[in-house]
Amino acid sequence: MKVLISDNLSPVGEKILRDAGLDVDVKTGLPPEELKAIIPQYDGLVIRSATKVRQDIIEAATNLKVVGRAGIGLDNVDIPAASQKGIVVMNAPDGNATTAAEHAIAMIMSLARNIPQATASMKAGKWEKKSFMGREVTGKILGIVGIGRIGSIVANRAQGLKMKVIAYDPFMPAELVEKIGVELVDLLELAKRADFISVHTPLTKETHHILSTEFFTNMKKDAMFVDCARGGVVDEVAMYKALAEGQIAGAALDVFEKEPTSLEGTPLLGLPNFICTPHLGASTSEAQENVAVAIAEQVADYLLKGVVRNAVNVPSVSDDVLASIGPYITLGEMLGSLHMQIARGGVEEVNLEFTGDLAGLNTNPITVSFLKGLFTPILQDAVNFVNAPLIAKERGIRIVESRSEQAADFTNLLLVTVKTTEGKNMLVGTVFGKKEPRLVRLNSFRLEALPSGHMLLVYNKDVPGVIGALGTLLGEHKVNISRMTVGREESSQQNVILLNTDTHITKDLLAKVKKLRHIDDAMVLELPPYFQ
Repeated sequence: MKVLISDNLSPVGEKILRDAGLDVDVKTGLPPEELKAIIPQYDGLVIRSATKVRQDIIEAATNLKVVGRAGIGLDNVDIPAASQKGIVVMNAPDGNATTAAEHAIAMIMSLARNIPQATASMKAGKWEKKSFMGREVTGKILGIVGIGRIGSIVANRAQGLKMKVIAYDPFMPAELVEKIGVELVDLLELAKRADFISVHTPLTKETHHILSTEFFTNMKKDAMFVDCARGGVVDEVAMYKALAEGQIAGAALDVFEKEPTSLEGTPLLGLPNFICTPHLGASTSEAQENVAVAIAEQVADYLLKGVVRNAVNVPSVSDDVLASIGPYITLGEMLGSLHMQIARGGVEEVNLEFTGDLAGLNTNPITVSFLKGLFTPILQDAVNFVNAPLIAKERGIRIVESRSEQAADFTNLLLVTVKTTEGKNMLVGTVFGKKEPRLVRLNSFRLEALPSGHMLLVYNKDVPGVIGALGTLLGEHKVNISRMTVGREESSQQNVILLNTDTHITKDLLAKVKKLRHIDDAMVLELPPYFQ
């Protein structure tokens, strides 16, 4: 079998693949058309961030079985296209957490002591000792936005520097965060109290520009800001204004909304109180070796033994198990993603009840799939079918499974009740025929919906004209409705409408939907795509 390494990879990765008996080619920097021309030769493709594995590449890859990303981020891979073609996509999510955390600490220290500016001054032949007065970090408050794996390491290192740490993370239970000596606060309180702020959250539709004008306005004037996580979480235009007008003292970015960037593309680079690095968060020899070893071993194990590890689109189960419960694995991931997007507060407990014939099968992969779906909206590529249970354990989430051979209304049912710090939701799903997943209950509403792709969830009063007005509005904005289902709650005279649409509904259009008469609330959902 042949494997192509198309990005720069630590030599140890190539050696592991060759020692396993695979035929390996290393061809980096290939133009897209050249990659497209040669990809049919290969069974495996190992990449980092440079190679773009888009739909046309996948369509040309007639023999490709696996794509392995040496690192976490998978925005350069068309995962739905790969899934539809049966190509396993895997990453190495744990290899560079320490490196990324250390880079954030380095940025904090560089800001506090003006190290880049002083270096540039001396190299220009100057000795401006009085111009670069710094400050101590000891005793200062560090605010962390996103206290997951990397954020927790940053907190630990900061505590070693005798800093007090506070954090914002709506998905983490307060008691769990308090165990590591960190106080959980809301976002604006963090902005007001912190002397230094470090961002460690993935980029999602919820976190895009979550740190913008209001956030920077509430920061202390002598506070400093660091983002070594993902470009786009920070509104760079709002940051520029805050720095230029002296609303905050300084900022450091390792990531940008558009990369690579330059002074023309990012005016921040022209400010004296701004420092930056070209996305170096994972760039240490140790981290690059770690991810190279991990992905090489995973790709070799899959190609030679059929063992799946750290796959983001395929559960690690045998063919026999997959044949019996495969559609319910798909359903589980859909319900997990749906819950996380409609829920409020941090998840505390998940109860999964398997009824009917499903009760007699090996349902652990369904539970794992639900957890993977649950965490993907907030953690993105950092979660997969292998580490999802570990993430649940780290977050103190209790998982309870129960079984009943009696299934009301349907041959098999998956009932999931999720308790959060602010309430609970119940989702019930089943599979129609042999493989068609359906959501048949959303809390007290009974319905029949395909929980997949672009969706709009609407809560409305049960009166005439609502569906017509909604359809007209979407039509005026060129949004095609591919499916629609309505659930009714007799006691409250309220309906729920679930729409599948061909395109994503924008924030502006969602705001117009909410203003329609008799609509109480609405939200946009993005769920895993379903391929028939």
